[in-house]
Amino acid sequence: MTKGYLVLLLVAVACALGVVTSQHKARKLFVELQKEKGRAQQMEVEWGQLQLEQSTLAMPARVEKIASLKLKMQLPKGEQIRFVRGEQTSELITQP
Repeated sequence: MTKGYLVLLLVAVACALGVVTSQHKARKLFVELQKEKGRAQQMEVEWGQLQLEQSTLAMPARVEKIASLKLKMQLPKGEQIRFVRGEQTSELITQP
């Protein structure tokens, strides 16, 4: 009988250690999940800020101002504008 109780005691201890180990792993994974959720939220905020910055930098008025002041670009005059038709690339049409 004593051997049977000893075997049962060892099985119970092994099961208890398995439960403790799995609980510990589950807690570690939960903490890691919470950290990753925080990082994801932080990245979403950063993405929104980058989209706002991009829309600000790409505003047509800003682009035109930089083109004229820094790059010394200007809109072409009417006689400088030429339209090219898709299939007839050799023929240029001048807009009056």
